Amino acid sequence: MGFADQRFNVNLSILFTELPLLERPAAAAAAGFTAVELWWPWVDSPTPEQSELDALKKAIEDAGVQLTGLNFYAGQLPGPDRGALSIPGEESERFRANIDVAIAFAQSLGCTTFNALYGNRVDGVDPAEQDALALENLVLAARAVGQVGGTVLIEALNQPESPKCPIVSAPKAIEIVDKVNAATGLGNAKFLMDLYHLSMNGEDLPSVIEQYAAKTGHVQIADNPGRGAPGTGSLPLEELLDQLKKAGYDGWVGLEYKAGDRPSAEAFDWLPREARAAR
Repeated sequence: MGFADQRFNVNLSILFTELPLLERPAAAAAAGFTAVELWWPWVDSPTPEQSELDALKKAIEDAGVQLTGLNFYAGQLPGPDRGALSIPGEESERFRANIDVAIAFAQSLGCTTFNALYGNRVDGVDPAEQDALALENLVLAARAVGQVGGTVLIEALNQPESPKCPIVSAPKAIEIVDKVNAATGLGNAKFLMDLYHLSMNGEDLPSVIEQYAAKTGHVQIADNPGRGAPGTGSLPLEELLDQLKKAGYDGWVGLEYKAGDRPSAEAFDWLPREARAAR
């Protein structure tokens, strides 16, 4: 197998960021890709003006690329406010207000996969209170997504870069996945397996794949150290993706790495152009 046997999409919130948002879908298409994913693009607004949503939809459609994944509102990304759904008060309310807006936008482009980022721990708030709020909001999201036949993803971040995030291991993310599925009975909560974050946590990646491939709804990659393109670090990403495929994972692999000091269009030399278009 190898990279050529995977289905890759480009995360337009970390790649092509040297371009305005509305120019990024066309840039991904020009680089040979046919699928993209996004963090919630409006970091200050869970409910942007319809004209902004329509403009982004048109840019994606005009580029001829498929939207395959979208984050729910999660505060400032990249930045310290990684996630909103477990933060009491305004941020949690923003997450709830975003659910239907994000689903409607994504579904209009044929996308039904949503990443719901847990929030940081908040000083002075009982962690158990945050976890109860998180489960409540994740259940709301899973039920809403379930109405369109979609999937809610639970992602583990990494302790060094997100020290206040409570979801910093594969087993912890799987625990949340199982709780959401038990509460809804829908089975549409899945694990987002980000190999970069898990490697930063020092986890045994082959073991993670062996244990959790069946509960994985999406995969993201970047090399480590550096969070750069495959080949810039020491992770055996080609082998790990082969193992995932052999374990039965046949979904998208999101390219969520940094281009470094070069234009994003030059950060794909590790992947032959003929392997960039989804098959």
